[in-house]
Amino acid sequence: MGARVGGRPADLGPARQRTVLAALAIDVGRVVAVDRLVERVWGDGPPASSRATLHSYLSRLRHALGVTLTATPAGYVLEAEESSVDLMRFRKLREEARSRDDEHQARVLTEALGLWHGEPLTGVAGDWAELTRDRLVRERAEAELDLVDARLGLGQGPELLAAISSRAAAFPLDERVAAQHLRALAQAGRVPEALEEFRAVRSRLKAELGVEPGPLLRAQHEQLLSDPEPRRAVPRQLPSAPTQFVGRDHDLTALDDALRDSAVATIAGAGGMGKTWLALQWAHRNLHRFPDGQLFVDLRGFSPDETPMDPDVAIRGFLPALGADQNAIPAGSRASARLFRDLTARRRLLVVIDNAATAEQVVPLLPGGDTCRVLVTSRNRMDLGTAVALEVLADDDASTLLAARIGATRLTAEPLAVARLIDLCGGLPLALSIVGARLLTEPDLSLAAIARQLEELGLGALDADPSVSVPVVLSWSYRRLTDRQRRLFTLLGIAPGEDIGLTAAAGLADESIEDTQSTLRSLEQASLVSISGEFRVRMHDLVRTYAAAQTADGREEALRRLVDHHVHTAHAHDRLIDPYRPLITLGAPATPVVTAGDKAGALAWFDAERDTRRAVQRAAALHGWNDEVVLLARVSHAYHQQRGHLDDELAMWRTALDAAQDPADRVVAHRIVGSTLGQVGRFDEALHHLSESVAIAEQVGEALPIADAHGTLAWLWASRDEHARAFEHAKAALPHYEKSGNQMLIAMAHNNIAHCAVEVGDTAQGRLSSAKALALLHDLKDRHGEATALDTLARIEHECGDHETAITHYEHALELFQEEGDDYSSANTLINLGDPHLALGRRDQAADVWRRALVLLERQDREDEAARVRDRLGSVGPG
Repeated sequence: MGARVGGRPADLGPARQRTVLAALAIDVGRVVAVDRLVERVWGDGPPASSRATLHSYLSRLRHALGVTLTATPAGYVLEAEESSVDLMRFRKLREEARSRDDEHQARVLTEALGLWHGEPLTGVAGDWAELTRDRLVRERAEAELDLVDARLGLGQGPELLAAISSRAAAFPLDERVAAQHLRALAQAGRVPEALEEFRAVRSRLKAELGVEPGPLLRAQHEQLLSDPEPRRAVPRQLPSAPTQFVGRDHDLTALDDALRDSAVATIAGAGGMGKTWLALQWAHRNLHRFPDGQLFVDLRGFSPDETPMDPDVAIRGFLPALGADQNAIPAGSRASARLFRDLTARRRLLVVIDNAATAEQVVPLLPGGDTCRVLVTSRNRMDLGTAVALEVLADDDASTLLAARIGATRLTAEPLAVARLIDLCGGLPLALSIVGARLLTEPDLSLAAIARQLEELGLGALDADPSVSVPVVLSWSYRRLTDRQRRLFTLLGIAPGEDIGLTAAAGLADESIEDTQSTLRSLEQASLVSISGEFRVRMHDLVRTYAAAQTADGREEALRRLVDHHVHTAHAHDRLIDPYRPLITLGAPATPVVTAGDKAGALAWFDAERDTRRAVQRAAALHGWNDEVVLLARVSHAYHQQRGHLDDELAMWRTALDAAQDPADRVVAHRIVGSTLGQVGRFDEALHHLSESVAIAEQVGEALPIADAHGTLAWLWASRDEHARAFEHAKAALPHYEKSGNQMLIAMAHNNIAHCAVEVGDTAQGRLSSAKALALLHDLKDRHGEATALDTLARIEHECGDHETAITHYEHALELFQEEGDDYSSANTLINLGDPHLALGRRDQAADVWRRALVLLERQDREDEAARVRDRLGSVGPG
């Protein structure tokens, strides 16, 4: 525990003296009996001198803290405002949050949890302290769970999924956490995974506690079962509303007017003017106008170390939130933009586009129809919709902003000094926020003295020029930081990407997670960073530029640790996503690795780090750390394929190809660049890279790279309906896979041969290879692979005229695909299943499975395939 006097830490003395303060503070304003106080400090067996020592401790605390410790006939009381004790403020805020709407609860609980700094009663010993510490930790945990419930009520499950998955892994028998996990998975559109998670939790409860799930968890499960068909996705991508927003009433009214009739409004103003905060404040005040959700993207138009985001990348971030199946998102930018317009055409959505550099960046992101509204922020004026030019804060609003930080009493005591501070900061909200945070830590210094400090650093009345005023204010604030805070602040300035997670920041600093969290909270209190509910840390562009310009020892070593953190953490999560992939051998991590407990958590971690991971790889490439560049691409491969992030896949593997020195790495890089180009329909480029992969693999002479290269060429030719060529490459791959000894890859090679064989009419070879694949995959307990093999075998039996056997295999494959939550493959199998039914004259059954397929295809926006199924349905009539 700690205390501050005049903004500075106070010396609380030895452990028992600290316990005295804690024992009184926890009952602030209430009498604590002497006997109870002695018991709290010394336990059941106090020494004879305990009362005399207690008087001594109380006297020292009065002197050290300047607080009123009143003796009464019944005991002692700490006379202080409850608001001066963080625990009391925390409890009052928790009480305020009860019985309020989800948005209010989320805001208040976030503020309450922000009062916690490390472990409660740090440095206080004894039985009472231990018991109290445990109780307080439980209070904090309950508040955290309350906050999660509130945010889930706001539909924020997808962005919470990583944190919830980690908590579910840490507390596998906690039913409230499990229920939140199911709810977050469902909100992320992953209902099959949620159902599987319920089954896993139920098994654990029965095996370890001998009980069935309780009412809360059962109710969540029943809700999943009662609504198995996912409703239309309602995106909730807005960051939280600003907690200390003041003023701007005129600008908010201007936005109301602008977006009442116009589809687009732009907020233009210099850096540090508060454009993003204004946009978010308006958005949260008008959520009721947009029942179909909100989209948000930071286009990074003015980031000091990032190129502006390509509009197609932003669209591909929007599409899954709108319900588009990742595997069905079209490859080209025009096609994806057309899909985005189609999905938004009849919805009432708000799209917030932050930090746009040019109108050309924004235009492709404009939704279809006339029911959506778009709010754009930029430092540049652009000819889009209605413009709201953001100016510096008026003096009254600037005073209100400072008062929110330091209190109105102190402000009214020195009106001339306040006016001077506002003038020195040029009315810039960013500069005023930093000054206000610093003022809070120096309550014993007059505002006039602080204004003189700023003037001595060269800050004059700067007419709101942020390129001059913000660095000077930052310099003044930077000097006040402790060595640890200053070092982390500087290192954050060089961290790649727009934000950073807590464990990554700990790796960057080479500090424990607890110490890093405490330091980051201190930087947040100084208004130098912002921290989201998922503990993603961001810096304003101007602050980042200043931080990066400061000197700090070991900057390159810190960046190397951060790269190492991403390599090892991504590798651990990659094993959860695809445990059958060949192992990658890594050295020992430079810092501890914290991983999620399951596949859902692993995917959520990759989701959270998606943009940052690419920035980390670019930083590694700039420093010539070529092995890490390749590794980052390799450990992201399964995630990119699972999520359908082919743009990221291609970008990271092109970077890896440029960096790869080892021929074996070049084989892999050419192969995956080639296969990804094939996935997006760029056949000639794909064939070039895959041919290079085969040529280099044969020079290297290792079995697995040769096999993979031939296997990918088989897939590429098959995608072009060149099945004879595909058959040759599929057969060429098998002996090399057999040399590798990897049973999973051998099984898939047999399945590839079977698939190609049936296409060229060699059904005997197809049946033989399918049976081998099926047996291996069954033994490996790979249910998804088994389903794939069954689908191939069913196709062969249908071609051979054994339609009943084909139906049996298709239905088994469909059952396995559905258990695995693979709706994409389920749709394909349903399409195929109609053919043997029709061949047997069962027109009604064929129509039924095609209608089921059509539902999935339409949900996945696979319009070309859906059109073909509609034609089939038309051909069989209205059965």
